[in-house]
Order: sequence, then C-alpha cells, then structure tokens
Amino acid sequence: MKSTVFLGGGRITSALLAGLRLAGYDQPLVVHDRNPQKLRHLKRRYGVEVQGNVEKAVADADRLIVAVRPDAVRELLRELQAFKMPAIGISLAAGIPLSLLKRLAPSICWARAMPSPVCRSCHGLTGLVFEPAFPQRQRRAIKQFFGKTGAVLEVPENQFDVFTVAYSSSHGYHALSALAQAAQDLGLDRGIAMTAAAHALADGIQYFRDSKSGLPELLQEATTPGGIAGTVMAAMESAGYGKAVKRGLQAGLARARSNSRT
Repeated sequence: MKSTVFLGGGRITSALLAGLRLAGYDQPLVVHDRNPQKLRHLKRRYGVEVQGNVEKAVADADRLIVAVRPDAVRELLRELQAFKMPAIGISLAAGIPLSLLKRLAPSICWARAMPSPVCRSCHGLTGLVFEPAFPQRQRRAIKQFFGKTGAVLEVPENQFDVFTVAYSSSHGYHALSALAQAAQDLGLDRGIAMTAAAHALADGIQYFRDSKSGLPELLQEATTPGGIAGTVMAAMESAGYGKAVKRGLQAGLARARSNSRT
C-alpha cells in the first residue's frame, strides 16, 4: 500500500503524527530523518515506519511531506531528483513559494501547508495553497488528511506568509505569559494569575467563536466606558500595544520572505 512520507522528523512532524493517531488515522506513515534517535522516538511513540535512507523512504510514497527547515529544502529536493518521485508533494517550509518548489522538483504537483503545533490535540489550524494544476481529487484528499488534526483553510499564496506570522499559537502563549506575569508583579498569586489570564484569553475567545457575535460588540460589552476594563485597554493601546503587535508581524513577514532567498 502506498504511504505518506514525512521528510524530516522534527517538531511539526511529531505534532502531526500525534494528531493523526489521536484522530484514529491508520493509513501507512513513513518518516525519514538523518537522526536515528529521532526516528526511534517517533517509531516508539506513534508506531510509524521509519527510514534513515531517503531513497528507500520515497520508494513507495503516494505523497511527500517536506518537513525540513527552509534552508534545507533546496539540498533535499536536489537529492531526490536521483530517485523515482511520487506525483504529489506538500511543503511545510515557511516562506518557500510554489514557484521555487516547482523549479527544484518540476515532476511533482506541489501544495504548501502550514499546520499549527496545536494539531497534536486535533484542535489545530492548517493553511493550504495549491499550484493551479493540482488535481482536484488530490486536493480533497489533502484537505481531508490535514482536516484530521483540526480546521483547514485555503489561503491565496500572496497572503500565505502573512497568514504564517499571524496564526501561530505563540501569540496566545506570549500574551498569556505577559498578562499573568504583569498580574503577578502587582501582587497576585502565580497560580491565580495564570488562571485569570487563561480565562481572559482562552475562554473569552471561545465565547467569541461560539456566540458568533461581532468583535466590536463583545469589546463594547466587556469594556464599560470609564470602568476598569476600559481604563486598562485604553492604557495598553496608549502604550503602543497595537503598534507592537504589527511590528512583530512585520519582522516575522520579513523573515519568512527571506527564506526564499536563503
């Protein structure tokens, strides 16, 4: 039976394997990596086939998932040209456009995917973009594959890098850490501070999703003019909160775009 082959056994591969297994996915999965310790760990934890030899790894592949660092994509795809290649490839490498993937491996129909590490809990989000000639049947299959681990969203490629810097779960973790630390600095017990901050972020956003209310409406409801929450939000905005977030995204976007030139 043909298999899905992960080229690279790092963090995002581990997260996807965890989500797929949690979702009951039982189709053949193979992981190639040059690090034997990583392969042993993945085989033991997720029951996948592992292969240190890249030629053997891709021999029976139905699709490839390129899960190496962006600066390693060129070398990997050039190495693969010596072997029989599957028709479908999916790159997880941030900032590497479809045009470059096609130039490096023209025999493959390419898609790009950006799965969140939260996919290990099946509550992830994966952005997808396909080259124009990508077969419709395979598009559906890939959406279903990533859909096992959470929501799937098609994103135009000219917006894909912006999506990459905006969707990361690191934003939530960073905000949680900053909010809890600020409350702790003002005298709140650490455990209580973490609970309060997690509620403010996670439960508030979950209500936004469940209620389908507009964000301006919820902000108005939560921040009574002249009240405590309104005062807090006004002070944070005055200190440059919105500008700091935008500056962070701009820096990440510049880094993502530099990957295609590395």
